[in-house]
Amino acid sequence: MPGRVKTRLEVDPIRAAELHSAFVRETLTMLDQFPGIADVEISTDEPAKSWSEFHFSRSLQVPGDLGQRLFAAIRGALDGGRPRVLILGSDSPTLPPGHVRTLLASRADVAIGPTEDGGFYGIACRRAAPEMFHEVRWSSASVLEDTVRALQRCGLTFELGPHWFDVDTPADLERLGLWYRK
Repeated sequence: MPGRVKTRLEVDPIRAAELHSAFVRETLTMLDQFPGIADVEISTDEPAKSWSEFHFSRSLQVPGDLGQRLFAAIRGALDGGRPRVLILGSDSPTLPPGHVRTLLASRADVAIGPTEDGGFYGIACRRAAPEMFHEVRWSSASVLEDTVRALQRCGLTFELGPHWFDVDTPADLERLGLWYRK
């Protein structure tokens, strides 16, 4: 994974891969607090044995852009009988469990956990539409805005959950360090 993950952090590729692995581990540890409430699945873009201490099911993401991968995962879980689906990124390792509960409790078709930089840390869906991520400019400050517009065009109801921050840049990484020093 070195050179393929967390490249915007501007750190050595091996360090970036270590940070990514730690972020995923911390997110999975937080999700381990939801037994009986949620089934957790680790979805990766290639087979990975990392995080084997967690006994969650695993899947491979479909090829395509982030919107195509998100939609395929959401549609697959809903078609598989899940009443709602929550997808979390691993870029918010300090995400409070209460934020996850809020997204899961939403009665809207889609609940989004916004990040301060214009993106989102998670998306919970009761319904999905093929165009729900159409024209989203990924990795930009307009991801949330574009997603909301796409949801409106699809006729899906949506709700915004609590804001949080994610770690995408050197400044974010510094903020994360300050968080842990508290």
